[in-house]
Amino acid sequence: MRTVAVIGSGTMGSGIAQVCAQTGWETRLFDAFPDSLQKGMNSINEFWKGGIVRGKNTEEQVKEWSHKLIPCENLEEALLGVDLVIEAVPEKIDLKRSIFQKIEHLAPENAILATNTSGLRISDIASVVKNPGRVVGMHFFNPVPIMKLLEVIKHDLSSDGIINEVIEIGREMGKTTIVVGDIPGFATSRLGVVLGNEAIRMLAEGVASASDIDTAMKLGYKHPMGPLELSDLVGLDVRRDILNNLAESFDDPSYLPHPLLVTLVESGELGKKTGRGIYNWSEEGKSEREDL
Repeated sequence: MRTVAVIGSGTMGSGIAQVCAQTGWETRLFDAFPDSLQKGMNSINEFWKGGIVRGKNTEEQVKEWSHKLIPCENLEEALLGVDLVIEAVPEKIDLKRSIFQKIEHLAPENAILATNTSGLRISDIASVVKNPGRVVGMHFFNPVPIMKLLEVIKHDLSSDGIINEVIEIGREMGKTTIVVGDIPGFATSRLGVVLGNEAIRMLAEGVASASDIDTAMKLGYKHPMGPLELSDLVGLDVRRDILNNLAESFDDPSYLPHPLLVTLVESGELGKKTGRGIYNWSEEGKSEREDL
C-alpha cells in the first residue's frame, strides 16, 4: 500500500482519510463540493490539534501526517495511480453505483475498490463494474480514528486474494477485522439499528427519558455508549436509511423506522452533526430535550 483515495469528505470519509494518512500512506481526499471538502479537512486538522493538547500525538507527527493528506477537487487527479479507493458517500444505491462506474474507468486496473456502506449489498454496488471481484465492503465505525472494528464484507464474486489484502490493510490501520457475508445490515448495522429503533420507540412511549434508557444499557449491559446517544452520533438520517433498506430487503415492516425517528430527520434534526437530535448538542456536550 502506497496511495489511497477516499471519495466523500463527510464524517466517515474524513475519518477514514485521517487514519490512512496516519498509517503513512499518501491519502487523497476527494469531494465534489469544495465547501464539504474544506469542512472535512478542517475536521481532521482540529482532531490532530486536539491530540497535541491532550498529549495523544506530537506536532512533528501532525506535520508528517499533513504532508500525506492531499485534498482533491478533481476525481481523475484523486484516482491517478492509487492502490486502494474507499468510497464513503451517503447511503444511496444509485449514487454509489454512479460513483463506482466513474471509479472503474479512472482508477488503475489493479486497484482495490472498496465501499464503506453500512447496510447496502456489496453485490448490488459491484454489479455495475466489469470486474466485480475487485469490489469489497470496508465498513468503518464512527469515530473512525478511535473505533477499532473494521467489518470486511465478502460477496459471492469476491476475490479471496483481495479479501486477504483488505484484512492486512485493516491490520496496518490498527483495526481488528471481522469478515461477514453480503447480507443487508451485515453483522453490526443490523443489530445496532434495531436496538436504536427500539430505544426510540421506548422514548416515544414514555418508558423512560433518553438519558435513563442510555444509562440502562451502559450499566446494565456494559455498552460503552447508549443506543440513543449512539444514534445521534452516527446520524439519525443514516439510521433511518439503513432501517428502510432492511425493511425493503427482507420485506419485513418490523424494520421500518419509528415515526419519531422519521419526524426528527424530516425536520432536519439529525443528531450531533446538526446540534439537535434525540439530545441537544453543544460544545459542552449533550443535554436532555424536554420536548420529546
